[in-house]
Amino acid sequence: MVDLAKAYTFAWRHAAKVPEPVLRGAFTLAADVAWLRRGAGVRRMEANYARVRPELDERAIRRLTRAGMRSYLRYFREAFTLQGSTPEQIDARVRMVNPENIRGVLHDGEAAALALAHLGNWDLAGAWATPNIAPVLTVAEKLKPRELYDEFVGFRRSVGIEVLGLGDPDVFGELVRGAKGGRRIVPLLADRDLTARGVEVELCGHTARVAAGPAALALAAGVDLVPAMITYERLQGERRRRAGTPWGIVITFYPPVPVPATDPDLSGPQRRRAQVAAMTQSWVDALADTLQRHTEDWHMLQKVFVEDLDPARYAKALREETAAAQTGEP
Repeated sequence: MVDLAKAYTFAWRHAAKVPEPVLRGAFTLAADVAWLRRGAGVRRMEANYARVRPELDERAIRRLTRAGMRSYLRYFREAFTLQGSTPEQIDARVRMVNPENIRGVLHDGEAAALALAHLGNWDLAGAWATPNIAPVLTVAEKLKPRELYDEFVGFRRSVGIEVLGLGDPDVFGELVRGAKGGRRIVPLLADRDLTARGVEVELCGHTARVAAGPAALALAAGVDLVPAMITYERLQGERRRRAGTPWGIVITFYPPVPVPATDPDLSGPQRRRAQVAAMTQSWVDALADTLQRHTEDWHMLQKVFVEDLDPARYAKALREETAAAQTGEP
């Protein structure tokens, strides 16, 4: 069996030494082989894509999934070489759309909570954001084995991203204190619920379960919640030469999500959960807009939609969520 931690360590140490065209070809080939084998992850990607793009037939979904696997493996190729990229190359690879939507961070020294999805290359976005917008503080899923998680955390810290471990003691409190500290962006990948406190939303006409974190953080810290969607784009001419690669990313910032008014008769915890639910649906609407235009950049090889979840496990998650709500936890 392959030791994933050692394999990732080897890739991070040596991938940057391989000529970029050769590495790009190798990862494209790996993506195509995985697509042809049509394992469980690829089939799940197909099913997810079919839900967000119901107008496409089976053959079109299959082609779209091939592009999705190439986008997914592109992310890993770029991650393995990001530490060897120069600041000039990183700048050339990133384009920002609607920066006025994070004007508080850019101009007033404030913090913002960003709602992100598994789209494009969020590590490249974070490496670019720290010197160009504000320091980045985020949370990482506890991957197994532990050595693999440590490698990912070390990599992200090496490119300027401060990382907390999901499930660590008082991680939410650390995020709140970080956001309250001013001039910082706190991006959270939230298009898949990894806790017992998720939120049911409508995503492209289907019920999905996503994380409550971005909205809960924005409310607790008193900062803006900004949906930020990251997609790939082909580079041309001078920008491609400076980037050293034919691919760059676009970070589109949607307008800050307003804090909704709620029924004044609700208790404090009930009011907060109602606000979290409404704000979460708002940023998911921005996600739906992006998914329908850039489906292939959604690297979602896991179950998101409620129809696909195991009924017994889902019922247990709902019971845990109800218990959390009664204690007033975020």
